[in-house]
Amino acid sequence: MTAIDRPTSEPEVPVVDSPPDARPVGWSHRHLLDTDVLSWADIELVMRTADEMRDVLARPIARVPALRGRSVTILFYEASTRTRVSFEVAAKNLSADVVNIAAAASSIAKGESLVDTVRTVEALGAQMLVIRHAVSGAPYLAAETFGGSVVNAGDGWHAHPTQALLDLYTMRAHLGESSPEGGSLDGRSLEGRKVVILGDVLHSRVARSNIWTLTAAGADLWLCGPPTLLHGFEAWAARGAAAGRRFQVTSSVDDALRDADVVMALRIQRERMASGLLPSLREYAARWGLTAERLALARPDALVMHPGPMNEGVEIAPDVAVGAQSRITEQVKNGVAVRMALLYLLAGVAPHGGGE
Repeated sequence: MTAIDRPTSEPEVPVVDSPPDARPVGWSHRHLLDTDVLSWADIELVMRTADEMRDVLARPIARVPALRGRSVTILFYEASTRTRVSFEVAAKNLSADVVNIAAAASSIAKGESLVDTVRTVEALGAQMLVIRHAVSGAPYLAAETFGGSVVNAGDGWHAHPTQALLDLYTMRAHLGESSPEGGSLDGRSLEGRKVVILGDVLHSRVARSNIWTLTAAGADLWLCGPPTLLHGFEAWAARGAAAGRRFQVTSSVDDALRDADVVMALRIQRERMASGLLPSLREYAARWGLTAERLALARPDALVMHPGPMNEGVEIAPDVAVGAQSRITEQVKNGVAVRMALLYLLAGVAPHGGGE
């Protein structure tokens, strides 16, 4: 499996203390709605810009004036802690003016439509809109209405692009130094590394966005879970993500976890129980939960990840969630740097310019 669009030279990295439009760096996307539109050069640019943002976060005062005078509105129609706070911290670290809107405490609760809400926040000065919505495709409708940049912070079962990019960033930080055969990997790639996404794949926007980024990185990607929670993914795997980038789908936990370099557990969404897709949470935990015994099938230094929030004792055992191999807290920290990078890059595109 090979990664796509490998450039012969590394992308130029922005000077993140300067305004994002100070010099061109090769980013052309006005919106970030999913990872399927990103070339490998785009992904590398995000990763390297996030490295710069990590350096900013290590400073005594973790703030740069790059987005001073820019207005970022965070509009969440669903409850969230990690993603909403991460975006707010990221925007403030870039010195942007930040407005937070929770749907339950706004005119949305009175019946205001998404289009009307987007028009309202733009009239009030928003230049960048970060949106989470329970309906798949809602950020695309917002992007058609909004004159600035829209960032999808999760829509229905469809996509969660910033989570996929921070997941990739976290994996690269630990797995990119050498290949499984001991050879060097240019650009800290994940070429040939076995990455397992385990759990409720069917309802996971995180899994869908990770399929695009991980196959682009050349990872040996496996999706695993109960057959009822893998419906449709077998056909997708046979077709491939893009340009022949294929992945594996299996209901065998042993096959999936054996020699894995990364195991990412997904939250079992309790609301799915009513639809009859699972017999019980107890049975799921017994047959599919990520326990220390199952993790022993993976490589000794395999990374344990989870996009959160976790149901400890269901999809992941408490001792595994906080064990030495866990990188779950690191994912949260990396989310700030990656989202800083994305806000910075998007802000460098003209409000009515080209790109997706």
